[in-house]
Amino acid sequence: MGIKTIFGGRPVLEFADEHSRRSFLRNAALIGVGVTYVATRAGDPVAFGTADRGFAKNDANASDLDILNYALTLEYLESAFYTAGLKAKLLKGRDLDLVDPIQQHEADHVNVVRSTIVQLGGKPVAQPKVKFPAGTFASRASFLKTAGVFEELGVKAYHGQVPLVKSPDLLGAAASIAGVESRHAAIIAQITGGNPFPAPIEAHLAMGPVLQAAMPFIAK
Repeated sequence: MGIKTIFGGRPVLEFADEHSRRSFLRNAALIGVGVTYVATRAGDPVAFGTADRGFAKNDANASDLDILNYALTLEYLESAFYTAGLKAKLLKGRDLDLVDPIQQHEADHVNVVRSTIVQLGGKPVAQPKVKFPAGTFASRASFLKTAGVFEELGVKAYHGQVPLVKSPDLLGAAASIAGVESRHAAIIAQITGGNPFPAPIEAHLAMGPVLQAAMPFIAK
């Protein structure tokens, strides 16, 4: 399955400390998506195609808290992306009416996932700094094109994670968020002239093809 690159394959996340950075990369290896978002170097859990084989071969090693904190990091990124895009005032009319709620949804997802982690006795990962590549918000077309790739990847990411959730209660919540992300992807596809329902069954991303596709675009 081909995977489109996002943000030109350049890393956009900067973590406050090394522990948070490596924790995210470790969970990327466990869950199998998103490593293009952060720079890696020799010794990282997923650096240069040498992921820890114990994690890479067994997604079941991921705990619910692992999955939630990983999802939280991606929700931070999505929320920041739409916040910056709306701040750039690139949209108007019906486009704005449709995209503005997406930004609100992503902010709500951040709050919900953070609260759930706390309720489970875990510690939410700190929000990383986000720096988008130049040109991401240069025009309506560039913003929406990136949003389309972003949403497509997000839908597949959630569908890849949902089967790994062990708690029935959390499974329902994760499936609900996955459904909302699918709606976001459909809306972005519609306003950009794409296909809002490309398949009868949603695709998901497995570890192997994601790492294979992502490694060439990770900053060394």
